[in-house]
Amino acid sequence: MSIKPLGDRVVIKKVEVEEKTKSGIILTGSAKEEPQVAEIVAIGAGVLNDEKLKNEVKVGDKVIFSKYAGSEVEVDGEEYTILKIADVLAVLG
Repeated sequence: MSIKPLGDRVVIKKVEVEEKTKSGIILTGSAKEEPQVAEIVAIGAGVLNDEKLKNEVKVGDKVIFSKYAGSEVEVDGEEYTILKIADVLAVLG
C-alpha cells in the first residue's frame, strides 16, 4: 500500500536520531528528542501543480519541519507523518 497525500500536503518519514551525543553520552529512549528532520516520501498534487513550489521539494529530499506539525499515521508497519507543505521549513542540501 502506498500513501498519496491530497492537496498541498506531503508525506514524510522521520530520520532516526543519534543515540549518542557528540561528547559520547548514550541517550536512553526517554531522553531522545523527537527528530525534526525527515525524508519526503510523497507529494500532493497541489504542491506539484503550484509553479512556485513544484521545484522546491521532491521525493527523497531531506527536510526540516515544524516541531508540532502534521498527523502521524502507520501504514504497513511503517510510521509516517502527513503535513502541509507550509510546515516544511527547509531542505537539507
